[in-house]
Parts: sequence; C-alpha cells; structure tokens
Amino acid sequence: MNVSVKQLRAFVAVAETGSFAQACEQLNISQPALSMAVKNLEDEVGGSLFLRSTRSLSLSPEGSAFLPTAQRLLRDWSDAFTDLQRLYSLQQGKLTIAAMPSFASTRLPAVLATYRQQFPNIDIAVRDIVMEELIEAVRAGRVELGVAFEPDDSEGLEFEALFTDRFVAVLPEAHPLLTRSRLRIKDLLGDTVITLNRGSSTRRWTEDAFARESLSPPAIFEAFQLTTVGAMVAAGLGVALVPALCEEQMHQLGACCKPISGRCIERRVGIIRRRRQQLSSAAVAMRALLMES
Repeated sequence: MNVSVKQLRAFVAVAETGSFAQACEQLNISQPALSMAVKNLEDEVGGSLFLRSTRSLSLSPEGSAFLPTAQRLLRDWSDAFTDLQRLYSLQQGKLTIAAMPSFASTRLPAVLATYRQQFPNIDIAVRDIVMEELIEAVRAGRVELGVAFEPDDSEGLEFEALFTDRFVAVLPEAHPLLTRSRLRIKDLLGDTVITLNRGSSTRRWTEDAFARESLSPPAIFEAFQLTTVGAMVAAGLGVALVPALCEEQMHQLGACCKPISGRCIERRVGIIRRRRQQLSSAAVAMRALLMES
C-alpha cells in the first residue's frame, strides 16, 4: 500500500471541516489537487471514505472508523520530526561518554558544568572506567567519546590530543627523597614500587620506564585503582609513578608528589572515538568543549 502524508492530511482536513472548500483553505491547495489526494487514498484502501451528495458531505462508516487513526498518524509524524529537530538543535537528547578516572575526577567536571549550562536538556551519562575498558566501550559503540591516554593499539580508532601528561613520583609524607631538589626514576628503587595490576597500560609504561634505565624494582605491590595506589603509598607501603593528573587526588589521600627529572613517562591525553563514526549533535558539542578546555 502506498499512502502518502499528503493524502492523510487531505482526508483529515475534509473530515474535520466537513467541506472540500474549507479544507482547501486550511491546506492552501487547489480543489482539484485536494479531490485527487482523497480519491487516490480511497483507491489505495479500496473504498469510499466519504458519502457525497449535491447537498451534503459526510464520512462513510469506514471513514469514521479510520479518522482517529489518521489523526494519530499525523500527530505521530509531526512529533517525530519535532523530536528530530530538537535533537539537532540540542534541545533534547542523551549523550554517553567515558573517561579514565584520573581525568573524570579532575578536569571533566568543569567541562560537564559548562556543557550543562549551555545544553540543559541533554541527559549525560559518564562512565569513569580504566583505559582498557574505555577503549573496548568505544570500539563496541557503547559510548560515543572517550577521554584517555593515547592507546598503543589504535586500530579502528581516531585519537585527538588534548594535552601531554608527565608522570610524577608519589611518596609517603616525611620520605627522605622529598628533601632532594632533583628526583630520578632510579632513586625510587630503594623502595617497594606500588603500581596497577599487570595487563594495564600504566603498569606496562611503568615497567618500560624502569627497563629503559636497565633497572628493576626490588618488589612490587599491585592494585586495580590509582586511588588504592595512593592510599597504599600514604600508608608507607612503598612509592609509585602516577599521571600528574592525579596529583591533587594523591595529596587528598595523604601522599606527596614530586616531579621526575630526565626521562620519564610522558603520554598524550585525548579524545578517542570510532574511526569514520558520525557523531551525534550532542557528542559534537561535547568534543568542541573538550578541545576548548
């Protein structure tokens, strides 16, 4: 069946006004065009929708039964395009993004506050997950945008750099190394090194940093969250290397941070998305704010 919106509008206008002439004025079309639209609709459905005489015009029983459905279809059609326009104009919608915890707890809230101020009707879901899970979520399409360190394996992904983060040393309060004016990676080897679990990117980068100096930590504590790493350092269980993004968080946990001189871990932080993915209007606006910030 090939029924057009124009035909539905013609039928509803005639039914509601009870007059072809008034329906023509309402739709701003000629009477021949209106009559043809109604006739084509009747041909499609297989029978008359109106009872016509020289003096009166009324709905047929089938037309009366169909009118509420036709009115609902036109409302749904109008609502669908209104909703679509609202999505494009960012008057409604939903955005799901992901960010590694070190970014989600430090720089992201300010960006979200600006976004909410500009687009108050967009519902935002933020997944603060470790980098490996974030990349998987982006690749699987569960989130439109992710903010994390540049991945070593970028197959199927696009990365836009925001800034470069340089890892810092994390030490317990009153640690002897805090009195030094310069701190190098090899200076950490007098202590147990606390790092993330094996298989994480941060763990791999930490081990690579020691390997470049032909060094190996005497012992290693493992944790699954950087907050746990900071708490363990604060408790005096060892030292750690963490992104500078985490400095404020480390201080809040009771640990101290000190920059590393010479060669250290430097990684770009940026926006990760699927390659050749068409972003929603809500995601385009978020990307712009992230780039500006």
